[in-house]
Amino acid sequence: MAFTLVAFHAHPDDEALLMGGTLARLAAEGHRVVLAVATDGEAGAAASSYGSAGRLAAYRRSELDRSAAALGCARVVRFGFKDSGWPAALDGFSTLPVEEAAAPLIELLRDEQADALTIYDPAGGYGHPDHRRVHTVGTYAAAEAGTPLVLEATIDRRLIRRLIRVVEAIPGVLPNVSAADYNHAYSPGTAITHRVDVRQYMAEKRRSFEAHASQASSDDGARTLALLLKLPPSLFRLMLGREWYVEHGRTPSAPLDDIFASLR
Repeated sequence: MAFTLVAFHAHPDDEALLMGGTLARLAAEGHRVVLAVATDGEAGAAASSYGSAGRLAAYRRSELDRSAAALGCARVVRFGFKDSGWPAALDGFSTLPVEEAAAPLIELLRDEQADALTIYDPAGGYGHPDHRRVHTVGTYAAAEAGTPLVLEATIDRRLIRRLIRVVEAIPGVLPNVSAADYNHAYSPGTAITHRVDVRQYMAEKRRSFEAHASQASSDDGARTLALLLKLPPSLFRLMLGREWYVEHGRTPSAPLDDIFASLR
């Protein structure tokens, strides 16, 4: 049985980092995957050669299209809200009233007759204000549209803290990041309901990463996406071959590999 999933993200490249493998797997299995993005990511960090916010937004829109094609998405929808940046701008997506920010998502969910929606965990992953807003807006929109299945794309906190400790031991790799920054980021392992095996879709996931060239660039060289793209294929597969979710309303037990288990 085929289902329709709307994957709601804050900025271009978020879909690649958090759930690129899942989107590629679902598309390959014959499900309809719709990628919805709140902002064009014009406040994102990128090398100064990308120019103004307007020019960067244009680059990132094009990058999103290439990423979606690599993952097999059937449709890409941009809502065009202002990227809040970090710290958040007063008129950015993260500051909008929930009803206003959710309106286009509600319309999309109804138009697609979506079976499932993915959002982020309440912490917004690493805490970006637009990511936190995706959680609030997505939860509200799913309730209004009657979307039966809502899942938070996240990471098992224990694993990312373990990885950060390794990175901390390598001088100069990510000098401003510490494991303590992730004490309350993402989701505790006890909350995880799905651990999805995407190891067969590493080629698609890597092409999705590569599509977001602006976000692998910087003037100081310290970008997560750039570092991940430097990993050899075997290590890339080992580190990024599984993706994590928390399903609303499901009691955690042994993590499931099937995103749509509750609908079957």
